[in-house]
Amino acid sequence: MLELINVSKRFGKRLDAVERVARALGVKIAEPIVHAVDGVSFKVGRGEVVGLVGESGCGKSTLGRIACGLVVPSSGSVLYQGKPPAAMPRPQMIFQDPFASLNPRMRVEEIVGEAPLVHGLVSKMEIRNYVDEMLRQVGLDPSYRKRYPHQFSGGQRARIGIARALAVKPEFLVCDEAVAALDVSIQAQVLNLFLDLRERLGLTYLFISHDLGVVRHLAQRVVVMYLGRVVEIATTADLYAAPNHPYTQALLAGVPRLDRQRRTYAPIKGEIPSPLAPPSGCHFHPRCPRAMERCKREVPALREIAPGRLSACHLNDG
Repeated sequence: MLELINVSKRFGKRLDAVERVARALGVKIAEPIVHAVDGVSFKVGRGEVVGLVGESGCGKSTLGRIACGLVVPSSGSVLYQGKPPAAMPRPQMIFQDPFASLNPRMRVEEIVGEAPLVHGLVSKMEIRNYVDEMLRQVGLDPSYRKRYPHQFSGGQRARIGIARALAVKPEFLVCDEAVAALDVSIQAQVLNLFLDLRERLGLTYLFISHDLGVVRHLAQRVVVMYLGRVVEIATTADLYAAPNHPYTQALLAGVPRLDRQRRTYAPIKGEIPSPLAPPSGCHFHPRCPRAMERCKREVPALREIAPGRLSACHLNDG
C-alpha cells in the first residue's frame, strides 16, 4: 500500500531583520535547519497495521504527514501501490487532537459530509443518509449531526474525526496519536473501534503513538524512530520479546508490567538532542550505555539481522 524510499524532511527558519542586518555586516549567521526526518525507508502492506513509535520530537508526526501528502519531503520518494502520489488516492489522516482538528464553526454533518460531497462520492440528495451511516459506523447516534464539536466529549470527538476520515472511503488511514488525549477507558473503546473497522472495511493503518502498550495491542509490525531515523523494524511479537537496538530496549524497559510490579523503572538517561544540531554518527550514542568510539563517527546502516527484522546498530556487526 505504501512505500517510503529514503525520505528526508528539513525545515528551515528564515532570519529575522536583525539577523539579516548582522549577516550583511559580516557576522556569520546561518539559517537554522531542523532535520525532522532523515533517510527513512519502510513499507506498509495491504491490510497491515504498522505502529510507528518513538519519543516526542523524533519525527513521527512529520513522517505521517508526508505519508498523507500533507507535507512534501525534501528528498526521497513516496509510492502508493507502487505509483507516485498524483496517480493514486492518498491515505486519510486522523489527527492527534480530537478538538483542534475539528472546525468549531461547523456542525457534525458538515464536518463529515463536506469531503465526500466535494469529491463527488455522494449527491446532495444522498448526503444526509450518508453522514448518518458514517456516524453509525463509529458508534455515534445520527441525531447528533446538528451539534457542534464543543458539545461532545473527547471520545465522541475522536469518533467524529474517524468518521470524517472514513467518509471518503479510504483504504489507508494514518492515525497520529489518535487516542493520546483520551482517558484510558475511552482509549480502549476507540482502539476496539479501529480493530472492528479494519475487519469490516479491510483498512490498512499506519498507527503513530508514543504509547507502547497501545501499539502492542493494535499493530502487527513496529517501526521505531529516534531523532528522525528508523533504528529498528520488527514484528510486534519479536520486538516486545527481544528488542535489538539499545534505544528500543530502553523504551520497553520503561513500560509498566503487571508481572514486574516491584521493578524500579528508570527513564532513558539524558535529553533527546536537538534536531537543529543532531549528533554525528549514531544519533543515540550520547545516551547509549553501550556506545563505542565507532558510534560517534559512523552512521549505522539499517540492515536485516533476521528474517523480517531490521536494526541500525554497530553492535550487530560483532
